[in-house]
Amino acid sequence: MRYEFFYWPTIQGRGEFVRLALEEAQAPYVDVARRSGGEARMFRMIADGKVTNPPFAPPFLKSGKLVIAQVANILLYLGDRHGLAPRDAAGRIWAHQLQLTVTDFVLEAHNTHHPISNALYYRDQKPEAKKYAASFLKYRAPKYLGYFERALAQNPAGDRYLIGRRLTYPDLSMFQLVEGMRYAFPRGMAKLEKKLPRLVALHDRVAERPNIGVYLESKRRIPFNEDGIFRRYPELDAKR
Repeated sequence: MRYEFFYWPTIQGRGEFVRLALEEAQAPYVDVARRSGGEARMFRMIADGKVTNPPFAPPFLKSGKLVIAQVANILLYLGDRHGLAPRDAAGRIWAHQLQLTVTDFVLEAHNTHHPISNALYYRDQKPEAKKYAASFLKYRAPKYLGYFERALAQNPAGDRYLIGRRLTYPDLSMFQLVEGMRYAFPRGMAKLEKKLPRLVALHDRVAERPNIGVYLESKRRIPFNEDGIFRRYPELDAKR
């Protein structure tokens, strides 16, 4: 069965966490909004009163008649279907918990450039963004990334992966967090990485996986840009 994936066609954003799982699993899928007429179809899906369990916003995934929204929810579904989640109930809950924490982190990373409102342009809230980003790099990013570093260290099966001895979908999300932070805050992340050896090693391990490596070199991988979650505004980065 081929999945239909709905997300904005020009950014990685939140949708990239789902794309990485689909690519790692080699699951057949169509990135609908990147095709002719696809973005209009995405909007119709959201507004269609006949859709059962309609999504609030992208990303969402259509699997047969089932429509699933929210990144953590989509990954919960894909993880079970494609061997990217633990087999036991406790492990699946732990994976979902980690992914929900990723969701929290992504929101705070987004707020570094839009701390007041999504309805305003970055240029309309630059002073507030500078203050927010400074606090994010000093307090919040170290707290989140340090938590994931400890989770790796505390894995009873070893620190190669977050859960057990094999890759699960939260590991793919760790790769994306490191990539995004390196793009948005190259100076700040360079400082943070000195205390994150396990997380950096996990990032490198994921990047070396055959399916992920092919994806990263393909046109399917949208480059980071200043319309997505992770944006590079030098004035928001840590001082040298």
